[in-house]
Order: sequence, then structure tokens, then C-alpha cells
Amino acid sequence: MSVRSIGRAVLWLIPAILLAGNLVVGARLYSQAPAAGEGDNAYEKMALFTRVLEQVREHYVDPEKTSYQDLVYGAMRGMLQSLDSHSQFLDPEMYADMKDDTAGEFGGLGIVISIKDGVLTIVAPMEDTPGFKAGLLSGDKIIEIDNASTDGLQLPEAVKKLRGPPGSKVTIKILRPKTQEVRTVEIVRAKINVPSVKDVKMLEEGIGYLRIVQFNEPTANALQDALDKLTKEGLQGLIVDLRNNPGGLLTSAIEVSEKFLRRGDLIVYTQGRNEKPQQTFRVKGRYHYLQFPMVILVNGGSASASEIMAGALQDHQRAILVGEKTFGKGSVQSVLPLDDGSAIRLTTAKYYTPSKRVINEHGIEPDIVVPMSPEDWRKLLVRRAKAEGAPVEDPEATDANVRDIQLERAVDVLKGVMIFQSQNGLQEMASSAL
Repeated sequence: MSVRSIGRAVLWLIPAILLAGNLVVGARLYSQAPAAGEGDNAYEKMALFTRVLEQVREHYVDPEKTSYQDLVYGAMRGMLQSLDSHSQFLDPEMYADMKDDTAGEFGGLGIVISIKDGVLTIVAPMEDTPGFKAGLLSGDKIIEIDNASTDGLQLPEAVKKLRGPPGSKVTIKILRPKTQEVRTVEIVRAKINVPSVKDVKMLEEGIGYLRIVQFNEPTANALQDALDKLTKEGLQGLIVDLRNNPGGLLTSAIEVSEKFLRRGDLIVYTQGRNEKPQQTFRVKGRYHYLQFPMVILVNGGSASASEIMAGALQDHQRAILVGEKTFGKGSVQSVLPLDDGSAIRLTTAKYYTPSKRVINEHGIEPDIVVPMSPEDWRKLLVRRAKAEGAPVEDPEATDANVRDIQLERAVDVLKGVMIFQSQNGLQEMASSAL
């Protein structure tokens, strides 16, 4: 065979090798792809998407809205939003804002928001903040921000609209589902700095009480100080109040939970689309408070990290839960950057309690259900603030006749457990004496 013939053969062979390699890679990718339903062919659907894209570009009435970037970004927004309320497409500007969230000083309203049932919803207002003083309640639906509808508004965009320099104003319109009342309130933003552990005290002999307002970096140390104080005062049973605690840092919830569980106990785990858990969080440390019974108070404003703690202590039978079903906010979002400076925020896992209960959209059911309206809860907090000498801006919220029936029930439950344990201890001592 001549050199020229060999050269032609090699030239034909190279494309054949490349084609074979592409087929192998394609087969491998196809085998690794998620199982698709009948008729779910990627090539056909992408061809359909491309046809629609070109039809829009050719026929839509306003051509300035039909750039490839605008159309593709819009398609990605819709695609991510259709999955769940926490998955989002972040254009380059939104992604840059998200990365800068921890930089500088921002003013806020003191409310935690989420998307629930497709509507921007207040998870909980934090006390002593502008949102709380304005009378906002857990469960309120935010339907307008500065006269613009929130319909279809994604969570990062809502946060951006609500946040601003301290001293600036924002007007929001809320719908209160229980009464169907619509209110418009103007709120002055402020720098939010709320202590994470409050109201540390002995309610009566042997029964201690403390309230965890949110889970942040100082919470575990503040809780330890509270436990030291109560222990010196004769702590025999503890009530931890997580009502209207919207959550916070996962690490803080882990550090707080492990104070009341045995070393090695499972606190929470995350699981994605595979059956194997992605992450598991177990109790560490050397000293744990196991010697006294506990009751945890929860309500519809208890979310995220609060649900992790409540679910863990309930599953391990370390605490009795009293109050109302929690909010149901327990999913993991991963931010995946893209080449053009944009990113997608995708739900990749959910939180599960030790007994394999999913938290997200289900919440944690209390052992003993004791209903109380958000209005009454707010009145109680305002009354507490007034007793501590804080100025009260809403005289109608100081109703002296409102009782904390959830706390009263928690005290009764704790007393019953303490009596039962005391009697069992006496019986064990008598048996050992025999």
C-alpha cells in the first residue's frame, strides 16, 4: 500500500474513532442519567424547547423582550420555580447580591419570611424589632411591597426589597388568613440585634424556664450560662420555649440539642434523591444534661433549626412537646454557579429526624396539642416587655386577661413527670433495700 493510501485510511479512521468515542461517552452519560418516564426523551424535548424559543423570537409583539438571554433566563426561572418554593435561578446581579449578604450593615424588619403554598409568608416576627412592633404575626401573607404585588416574586427578590439602610422606610400590605383582614403598614428599617436566649427564670420550685428566640453563633454559650444559673437555683425540670423561633444556624441547633442527649445519639440527617443519607449529625461532647425531665413549647412560628431540635428530643423521648404543629421548613439548598456569572439555587436534600420523619412541608406534631392564637401570643410578649420597662407602642396589645395556656399546660405536664420519676425512684430504693 502506498504512503498516500495509508494517509487517506488514517484520515478516515480518525473520525471513526472520534465517533465511537462519542458514542461510548454518550452511552455512559445516558446510563448515569436519572430514570425517565415513558416518552421523556431529552433530545425531543430540547428540540421542542428550541422551536418554541424561535417562534417567540419571530412572532412576539415586543422584539426588545426577545433576546436569547432574556428568554433563556426566563425559562430557567420558570423551570426552577416549578420545582419548589426554595429552588431559584439567580441572574448575575442576584447571585452577586447573595454572595455579598454578609458584607456591610443592613437594616431589616425583624421578620423571617418563606414561600408557603406559593405565597410570601411571615414565618415569625422577632420581638423588639420593627416588624413585631408593627403588629405583624406568624402566618401573615405579604401581598404587596411598596405597592408592587408579590405574586410570583422569588424569595431572594423579596428579601432584597424588604432590606435596606437602617432608618429607611418600606410599606407592606399583608393578608391575615384567619380573619381575612388586609392591612397596610409602613415600617422603618433598623439594625436587628436580638438576644438568642431570654427570660431565664424559675417559674416555681424546681421548674426552670428559658426561651430560645433564634439559633445563632452565641446561642449555645448563652444557653450554658442559663443552665448554670438555673442549676444553682435548684433545677429539677426544664421548659424550653421555642415558640416563634424561626430557626437560624444548623450548627447552633446541633450544639444546643447535644446538651440534652446522650453522646452518639443521632440529632438529624439529610437525604437527597439516593437512599443513603448525605450527612448525619450526632451528639458529641463530654457533659450532657440528662438528669431532669424536659418540656419543649412549639407553635406554627417554630421553624427550621427549632424543628430540628424539637424533633430530635421528641424522637429520643428526651422531651415532651406541647403546643401546636410547627411550620415545616426543612430542606437543603445547594448553590451551583454557572459560566456566565449566574447560578442556580437547587433543593438537593431534606432534613429528617432520627425516626426518619421528614420535616419539610410536614412540620413536627406536638405530643400534647394546646392551641393559642398568634394575637394572644403577641399580647403575652408585649406584656412581658412592659413588665421589663420597655416602651409599649400598642396599648391594645397589653390585655392583662390573656393567659399563657400553653405554658400552664407545660408546667402541669412537667410536674406530673417529676412526681412519677420521684415515686419510681422511691420504689427502686425500697427494692434495693430489700
